Amino acid sequence: MAYSLNGQRVLCFVGDDYEDLELWYPRLRLAEAGVTMVLAGAEAGKRYVGKNGYPCVSEAAIRDMRADDFQGVLCAGGWMPDKLRREQPVLDLIRTFHERGQLVAAICHGGWMPISAGVYRGVRVTGSPGIKDDLINAGAHFEDSAVVVDRHFVSSRKPDDLPLFCVGMLQVLSR
Repeated sequence: MAYSLNGQRVLCFVGDDYEDLELWYPRLRLAEAGVTMVLAGAEAGKRYVGKNGYPCVSEAAIRDMRADDFQGVLCAGGWMPDKLRREQPVLDLIRTFHERGQLVAAICHGGWMPISAGVYRGVRVTGSPGIKDDLINAGAHFEDSAVVVDRHFVSSRKPDDLPLFCVGMLQVLSR
């Protein structure tokens, strides 16, 4: 299915030890559909290195991001989410996207950020088996599926699930 979502923007958090594929695959797939993904890290213009060594330069600082400028957020995995989940601006942005019914997408360990934002209670989700207990303890309904779409929430388990994860994101953005 072809998507034409020209003009839409999605925020993506980035930091050291992000899961390379879980950031770059969605960025490229969403770009094919006309969606601009803005990469925001602790500092604008900083070079971050993924778990597998692929570099990424942030385009903006998280503290300067406003939910009003985006249609959703992507929380990629890796070890990065464990650090970013401690940052209040990250949590505030995720909460705002949720409150507005906008895309909140998380893959693998990226689910740690929505967990810490307190937005998963009663939501059907999936994620890395390593955070299954965290998801359940946050009040989510865990499903071991390649992708779970529940309203404006999209979640996946691992890089192998990226094709279906991106389809789920595109479906939510096209509503």
